[in-house]
Amino acid sequence: MTNSNVINLNKPEQNDPLQEVLREGARKILAAAIEAEIAIFIEQHSTLQTDEGKAAVVRNGYLLQRPIQTGLGDIEVKVSKVRDRSGSRIKFNSSLVPPYLKRTQNIEEVLPWLYLRGISTGDFSETLKHLLGPEAPGLSAATISRLKQEWEQDYQDWTRRDLSKKRYVYVWADGIYSNVRQDDRLCLLVIIGSDESGRKELLALTDGYRESAASWEDVLTDLMQRGLKIAPKLAIGDGALGFWKAVAKIWPNTDQQRCWVHKTANVLEKLPKAVQPKVKEALHNIWQAETREEAYKAFDHCIERFEPKYPKAMECLGKDKSSMLAFYDYPAENWQHIRTTNPIESVFATVRLRTTKTKNCGNHATTLAMTFKLMVTAQKKWLRLRGCNRLADVITGVKFVNGIKQTEDQKQDAA
Repeated sequence: MTNSNVINLNKPEQNDPLQEVLREGARKILAAAIEAEIAIFIEQHSTLQTDEGKAAVVRNGYLLQRPIQTGLGDIEVKVSKVRDRSGSRIKFNSSLVPPYLKRTQNIEEVLPWLYLRGISTGDFSETLKHLLGPEAPGLSAATISRLKQEWEQDYQDWTRRDLSKKRYVYVWADGIYSNVRQDDRLCLLVIIGSDESGRKELLALTDGYRESAASWEDVLTDLMQRGLKIAPKLAIGDGALGFWKAVAKIWPNTDQQRCWVHKTANVLEKLPKAVQPKVKEALHNIWQAETREEAYKAFDHCIERFEPKYPKAMECLGKDKSSMLAFYDYPAENWQHIRTTNPIESVFATVRLRTTKTKNCGNHATTLAMTFKLMVTAQKKWLRLRGCNRLADVITGVKFVNGIKQTEDQKQDAA
């Protein structure tokens, strides 16, 4: 037989014609954009003249051609130079291709993702060769190690940033455990905040001793010392007593909302698998109720129905009854965001994946830096809160009953 369906994996890779066309098109577009930049730059300085009345800022050839690593592979670029004949030392730097740029931002962002996905630093070049070309220059293990050091410095700078001009309406808090070297156990204390415009951002990330009240107090105190003087209106977290003790001490006027995802998991783990679907449906009927009164009825009905056979599970459910339903005092448009700590849990699924694959996350500093880089990258794609236009009312203290803003007439009737 002359034909075969077997693919020879040892055969050298051939250039993809479509990839070459795309790369050439990108090179031409980039060259045109840089030319437009230099033309605008020279036009802006056209009023400068020499003593002889000639233009002071003129073109002066090109810098050496250099490659930029992109998602299409290496693209060769040439950046124009200018000459200032007035003695003012005017220089041109392209905003598209700054000096010393070696790779595009999307390449920089993919590195921490790969690391947290369990890829060893020694395997980066092999992993990225299909993205950057067969050679993948500049992405050796030493290069990645240097980048990790830069990320650690970025993290340290971030922990010292000024918060005096910030205000957060809601905050989500959770403690995430990761294994580090020497069989140590690291607890990452994480807080995500939502500002007045509804944008979510990473507010705090540090390591602590388990989820103790002292560790959480240190986190909240640090935020206040860096300028966060106004406490959030609502804090969302799981049942860890340490965080709530710290909130009661540092932010005494902040309302508390227990996470329904954590509470559901805690209740179900105390039940036989056969009965878990029924109880889960009963729990959904509580937090999906339209009003607080209906939620209380569903709460009491669930406990009355299952307590005789499963007292421990129902005791777990009943002990946080009031704080489980705090969201009814806030806009209904925000409910899906403030009933759970999912903003944190969804991001940390990747961190847990790396822990599982590599058995550890390196040392404490590396774990913090990698987690910080991951969350900052993910933060760029976080969606704003639904009903963010309601946050101004929350800040000014407008009363909401069952998620509905109260008018003056309704307030008087309630009184």
